[in-house]
Amino acid sequence: MRVLVISDIHANLTAFQRVLESAADEWDKIWCLGDIVGYGPDPNECIETLRQYDHLSLSGNHDWAVMDRLDIKTFNREARAAIRWTQEAISESNLSFLRSLPAHTVEGPFTLAHASPRQPLWEYILDTATAGANLKKFETTYCLVGHSHVPMIFKEVGNSRAEWYAPSYGQPFELNQSRLIINPGSVGQPRDYDPRSAYGLLDLEAMTWEHRRVEYEFEDTQARMAEAGLPDRLISRLGFGS
Repeated sequence: MRVLVISDIHANLTAFQRVLESAADEWDKIWCLGDIVGYGPDPNECIETLRQYDHLSLSGNHDWAVMDRLDIKTFNREARAAIRWTQEAISESNLSFLRSLPAHTVEGPFTLAHASPRQPLWEYILDTATAGANLKKFETTYCLVGHSHVPMIFKEVGNSRAEWYAPSYGQPFELNQSRLIINPGSVGQPRDYDPRSAYGLLDLEAMTWEHRRVEYEFEDTQARMAEAGLPDRLISRLGFGS
């Protein structure tokens, strides 16, 4: 089976559609690592698009905030504004869908968590020390996470120590029993100074992982955000991937 691995769509339908088009006919199922909503202007459309496909999906911290499961005071001002807007915009059916999603799960040799296996909703794995500490917190060979919006791989190198690997886009990476933490990056709000949408392709037969990027018309998303009255900073950052 081939899996399209995505995370942090953040209600950006244009980006989500471009990812689906870019990877067309290359996958059988979607694994979505959470934060389907928040920040962007298309919460209902993104949820409804995802639900059209065979998928395994998690909930993220923004999804929880929209459901009133997290205190939005813990978010910054712009994120709070987007959460409040989303709470008004989202349909009851789609809210019920979000409520049905776990924050972490296990699928074969893969642990899936929105943020980290140690703190599934909040922790950012951005450095080798944090990655090393999290290697102790899952029992499977591999762990897939999102939340940081930055594509990367951490490999265990002994005694819960980790090495960092930058993504090599379009080049399959062999999953050869080394314990790994892999982040596909963000579909809807990249933060590695590359505005292109990021995603991953996982081949469960060949046991390979491939990082991918695709350009999308972020100006279209920005226009819808402006029309919705979402914060200027959230709008401008899409053009810089920051």
